[in-house]
Amino acid sequence: MSEGFKSGFAAIIGRPNAGKSTLLNHVLGEKIAIMSDKPQTTRNRIQGVYTSSESQIIFIDTPGIHKPKHRLGDFMVQSAVQTLQDVDLILFIIDANDRYGPGESYILEQLQQVSTPVFLVMNKIDQLHPDQLLEKIDSYRRRADFSEVVPISALQGNNVDTLIEQITGYLEEGPQFYPEDQLTDHPERFVVSELVREKVLHLTEDEVPHSIAVYIEDMKEREEGAVYIAAVIVVERPSQKGIIIGKQGSMLKEIGKRARLDIESLLGSNVHIDLWVKVQKDWRNSRFQLNEYGYSDEEY
Repeated sequence: MSEGFKSGFAAIIGRPNAGKSTLLNHVLGEKIAIMSDKPQTTRNRIQGVYTSSESQIIFIDTPGIHKPKHRLGDFMVQSAVQTLQDVDLILFIIDANDRYGPGESYILEQLQQVSTPVFLVMNKIDQLHPDQLLEKIDSYRRRADFSEVVPISALQGNNVDTLIEQITGYLEEGPQFYPEDQLTDHPERFVVSELVREKVLHLTEDEVPHSIAVYIEDMKEREEGAVYIAAVIVVERPSQKGIIIGKQGSMLKEIGKRARLDIESLLGSNVHIDLWVKVQKDWRNSRFQLNEYGYSDEEY
């Protein structure tokens, strides 16, 4: 660790689907946060660890702030708001193509209650004309006093290096909390379950809403070096189970195939994965089931 090494915690916060997970995954060069075209897909505070010779930034990728409709929604929003109190820097990421609305207004109200420096990160600038971008920046600057405004394209990586440099400039000297080759503090089982859940959301599109959870029933290394994984996909209705299984098991097979490729990339070894689908009625409103599937709110 070099002299003058800096470290700190940065929260990535914003409306559902603003690109928070895409940014985190691009910075780390690994897929550890679920990405989907559907909003509200990030459920736990995933920590990503970026380490260079000069600094270490621990990113907290929060669930999207939205009006909760069930106990799971309460957990997601509570998690996001609590994060604002615990970090050194806040990255408020917005989709530069979206109009300012009640969701952005609600987040700005939360940000005004903390003294933490706030960066406005305007994402998806590759889809916007420069003149429109300048107008959008001026509009937000009139609404709040941001420490920095950084336009980026998380998907293409445009200006992300500049964002990292500016974050580092706001950090104080501190220790290296994690080894330089560690990308997340979540156990591998959690990341694996998120990769499976991502494939379900991608492949079923609007047919299956967010009433799904995935938990890992078994994960072990076999003698030949391959990793065996048994994962259970939880849904709320029998009709959803049928959709996920598909005709003669075709959908479930495709989910497993795509998840296996990402998991092999993550673990660096061959993977054999078995998937099952389980119906658990109204699990999102059951405190016991939320805890069982990893959405515990005890720390709050």
